[in-house]
Amino acid sequence: MTFVSDLEPKPLWSYFDEILTIPRGSKEEGEMRAFVVGVAKRNGLEHRIDATGNVVVKKPGTAGRENAPATILQAHLDMVNEKNSDVDFDFATDAIRPVRDGEYLTADGTTLGSDNGIGVAAMLAFMEATDLVHGPLEFLFTIDEETGLTGAMRLDASLLSAKQLINLDSEEEGTLTVGCAGGADTDLALTLDTAPAPGNATAHTVRLFGLNGGHSGVDIHLQRGNAVQLLARMLHAAEQPGFIAAIEGGNKHNAIPREAWATVVIPEGAAGDFFARLGAQFEHVKAEFAVPEPGMKMAVDEVAMPDSTWSGDASALVLQLVVALPHGVAAMSNDIPGLVETSTNLAAVKSSGGTLKVLMSSRSSVASGLDWIRDKIEAVAALAGAEVDHHDGYPGWKPDLDSRLLDVVRSVHERVLGAEPHVEAIHAGLECGLIGEMVPGMDMISIGPQIEFPHSPGERVKVDSVGRFWELITETLKELAG
Repeated sequence: MTFVSDLEPKPLWSYFDEILTIPRGSKEEGEMRAFVVGVAKRNGLEHRIDATGNVVVKKPGTAGRENAPATILQAHLDMVNEKNSDVDFDFATDAIRPVRDGEYLTADGTTLGSDNGIGVAAMLAFMEATDLVHGPLEFLFTIDEETGLTGAMRLDASLLSAKQLINLDSEEEGTLTVGCAGGADTDLALTLDTAPAPGNATAHTVRLFGLNGGHSGVDIHLQRGNAVQLLARMLHAAEQPGFIAAIEGGNKHNAIPREAWATVVIPEGAAGDFFARLGAQFEHVKAEFAVPEPGMKMAVDEVAMPDSTWSGDASALVLQLVVALPHGVAAMSNDIPGLVETSTNLAAVKSSGGTLKVLMSSRSSVASGLDWIRDKIEAVAALAGAEVDHHDGYPGWKPDLDSRLLDVVRSVHERVLGAEPHVEAIHAGLECGLIGEMVPGMDMISIGPQIEFPHSPGERVKVDSVGRFWELITETLKELAG
């Protein structure tokens, strides 16, 4: 829609308007990468693509600033593709439909991709700008950040020469991020006994939906409901008298599940009492989560009988496992007030025939804390007889409060925006931790506009904060070139 490119600052918003039309889900950044290279070529800028698919573009300093220390601007090309189940949308072919909602820009039933599309748009606008003052610049566009920081993890660091980096992937205006949590995923697989579906029974799909979801790091402290775990909790508490044929919910490792469903097979004559108990459990859960989840809904529909179900014992075991697995905040920091130190996200549950698969995603700013929560997951899995596969993780980013770059950005923020910024570490993964490991001595900071509810269809960016974000970048680079 044309109103996006009419917003100020126009150079940034015009690029974001184009980005909305380009497919860029994680591991599917080819078109977006080609677009970046096209902008580089059009402006006569040197560019390289490493073996992983990251792009580095270099731009000389403006007249008189050619010998200033070089600065890296960094953002990731991919976005989280999430949509509401009732929305007809194909991320591979359809352009995201932006919606202006008062002071915010959001999307029509899908993620907007402002994470990290606004940062990418800012970098593209700076690549093309001829009226801004800056020293030598290196633009680092990474891939596959959202599903494991693959681009940063496999970055060819020899393409970079600068020793100071501004990451544009933060989501809180007025905040300078100087540290982040590390994290890692864990896969569980549980083999289940199956049997042909019984006679004299009916099959029903129970669906829990309308939850807010959100980012499994920055939103985990909001105590929103996890649709998968709440559905299992309700079925377990309602003393489901029959069998389960399937259970599913969640999609991305870094998104709190918003929807979940299960197929249950109930003996004739028992369905009425069971669904009355289930309805009562739903009312309890709805009241418990009335504040963070006012839109929570449950639906029950009779469906065709499946070919097979899990045995009674296996059905009970599935519910017990999902209910027992940890989800949410596990520990708060004793050093930084208000900072979540350790958490885990029961991210996804999928079933196929006689196998249940569960994806857990854990975070901690303390290495031993990450080990502890993963050990806890493994212990619960062992009790259920599930196999565990711990994936390699990514490191955290330790704050350096004596950073020269921090001093410069803080000073510019106070002078240009008229307010002292908040300096913090966040409970989310940023690529700075990996880049800092690859380039020892790299001075780093992360900034961004106000982006709320990323990784969910509720994602929105505060429009006027983008202008202040742009001003902070331009004035910081001018200061660094001085």
